[in-house]
Amino acid sequence: MDMEPDFITLTVGKQKTIALIAHDGKKPELIEWCKKHAKILKNHKLVGTGTTARMITDRTGLTVKGYNSGPLGGDQQIGARIVEGKIDMIVFFSDPLTAQPHDPDVKALMRIAQVYDIPMAISRAGADFMITSSYMNKEYDHDIINFKKNIENRAETL
Repeated sequence: MDMEPDFITLTVGKQKTIALIAHDGKKPELIEWCKKHAKILKNHKLVGTGTTARMITDRTGLTVKGYNSGPLGGDQQIGARIVEGKIDMIVFFSDPLTAQPHDPDVKALMRIAQVYDIPMAISRAGADFMITSSYMNKEYDHDIINFKKNIENRAETL
C-alpha cells in the first residue's frame, strides 16, 4: 500500500526569487513598475529574460540576473528554474495585442507556473497587488502535487 501523500508542502522563504519578463512593447512599463517598487524589489533576488533583465539593471540600479532572450529560450530557462524550485514568483508584462513568435514558449511558461503553483502577475495591476501583499515579507507554505507519487502511479497504470 502506497503511503506517500498526494501533495507535498513547499515553503517560500522571506526572500523571494522573482522572475521579471516583458514583451518588447511592455518593457518600458515594466521598467517604470520596477522603479516604483525598487524599495521592495531590492530585498529579493531578481532574474529575468535577456534584454528585459539588462534594461531593468541599466535603468533602475537593481541587480537582475539575465537568462537568454525569450525567443532564444529564456522563457524555457525560467520554466526549468521553476521545476528546480528556484523561482518563487513571476511578473510578466505580456503584450496581448501583438503576435509573439515564441508564443508556444510563453504558454509553456504559464502552464509550468500553474503546475507548480507559482504566483504570476501578467499586468501592472496584478503585479501591484502581488508585490504589496503581506506575503512579500514572510514565509509562505503552499501545497503542490507529489510528482514522485504521480509518476509512480502513472507507470503502474500504463
